[in-house]
Amino acid sequence: MDDGDLAFLPLGGTGEIGMNLNLYRFGGPGKERWLAIDCGIGFGGSEHPEAEVMMPDPAFIADRHDDLAGLVITHAHEDHIGAVAWLWPRLRCPVYATPFAAAVLRRKLGENGLTNQVPVHVVPPGGVFSVGPFNLRFIRMAHSIPEAQALVIETALGTILHTGDWKLDPHPLIGPPSDEAALTALGEKGVLALVCDSTNAMVEGHSGSERDVRQVLTALIRGLRGRVAVTCFASNVARMESVAVAAREAGRSVALVGRSLRNMDAAARECGYLAGLPPFLTEDDIDDVSDDNLLILVTGSQGEPRSALARIAQDSHPVVSLGEGDTVIFSSRMIPGNERAIGLVQDGLVRRGVRLMTDEDHSVHVSGHPARDELRKLYSLVRPRYAVPVHGEWRHLAAHAELARAAGATPFLLEDGDILSLAPDRPEIIGSAPVGRMVLDGSRVIPMNGEVMSARRRMLFNGIVVASLAVDRHGMVVGQPRISAPGLLDSDDPGMDRVADDLRGLVEDLPASVRREDSALADAARAALRRTLGRRIGKRPMVDIHLLRV
Repeated sequence: MDDGDLAFLPLGGTGEIGMNLNLYRFGGPGKERWLAIDCGIGFGGSEHPEAEVMMPDPAFIADRHDDLAGLVITHAHEDHIGAVAWLWPRLRCPVYATPFAAAVLRRKLGENGLTNQVPVHVVPPGGVFSVGPFNLRFIRMAHSIPEAQALVIETALGTILHTGDWKLDPHPLIGPPSDEAALTALGEKGVLALVCDSTNAMVEGHSGSERDVRQVLTALIRGLRGRVAVTCFASNVARMESVAVAAREAGRSVALVGRSLRNMDAAARECGYLAGLPPFLTEDDIDDVSDDNLLILVTGSQGEPRSALARIAQDSHPVVSLGEGDTVIFSSRMIPGNERAIGLVQDGLVRRGVRLMTDEDHSVHVSGHPARDELRKLYSLVRPRYAVPVHGEWRHLAAHAELARAAGATPFLLEDGDILSLAPDRPEIIGSAPVGRMVLDGSRVIPMNGEVMSARRRMLFNGIVVASLAVDRHGMVVGQPRISAPGLLDSDDPGMDRVADDLRGLVEDLPASVRREDSALADAARAALRRTLGRRIGKRPMVDIHLLRV
């Protein structure tokens, strides 16, 4: 029997951090089946200020959704699960996830009106299951969220280990350590390729243990007075528990502030996590607790403008305030690209007299991703023939490839869209697929490079000018054109009148045949408006004409 080939295709998350969407293909021509792994979001940041939330363009696999056997979620982080509710209507396939990831996903699906529409199959951590021609098995991995799983993909042409996000933490506090025995047994059977997290591939040493953070937080919080607020990644359930334990040791009650923290708390308790802790207080309970007996666990560790902590820093939160004598602990790392946003929040807090503690001056955070010693250990356990670094920017992928080569594996560096044939012959890139980014714009998903976002980029950097123009049946201007240029000219700027005068004169100088036809007149008026703006203010903004014939 000709099994065809086994191929790997990243549509997102390779050559970048975030927006993970990975595909595997198995089978011969006309019998190809696809398996998707993860479907996550990313954030625009300073690189794309016109977009807040982005996700990979699924067009390639959406066009083949009849051949898509299923989507497997490795864990419940936003960059791996956050796009499912938005993109599933184009994929329309079964989804497989552990109980915790399924609990998080169901809440997201409900918010998008997809309750009971998406077939979500719950697989226990370490479980064995099949999706189409792919025989799959989860391997428990430690990470900064419960139930992170590596995925073993067994086919007639070889076995692949797709790690998802992971680390080797001997004391992860919530959930077991990474299953090194299962990894060793897999390596003894033989692994064709390891497709592996590269986030910390440039960091020497070990990522550190969650237990150490709990000990530091407990010691720090015990010695503080006034209100204490801690911000961390909402998905880090172990960190939530550590903060609660530290608060208990200091005689403080914990209040949750921020929707994502409340959702994660609910999902965790639904799955049996945080069982030893009493329910958290709500925002409405805060004023009933004295400052020295209160700890606030709050969203906004990355400086998100609409987060609870950002509003507290601006003194615009409806319930919570912080000031002189209070402390905020940033129990998180600064994601590259968020430096400015985090700095603004921290400046606002300090301006109000708040004391800051961060991972730069206290050991209040450890990464959930493997540093180089952990990567070396994984390669020694799994012993793959080939390595495919993913989940990182190019410098991370290159550092990972160097380490893999030193460990005896042959690495292949890919970017989103590269199709890597892994078998039956020696791996090679055999083609490419179209890739792109989609943007979450309110309640709709639109192309990053489409007309709407292109126009928004032009408006962002060059502004927009709209002219309202009334003309008679001969195309002669009636009254004075009305000019609106928000973000470009003040409403009382004398330049507005000069632009209006220029536009009127240019329109009335047009040939009569142009002035009599609406579409031709509007096009000519737009061109005239661009010319006069370029001459008057030296810019080329986006322009539009509202034409009214009277």
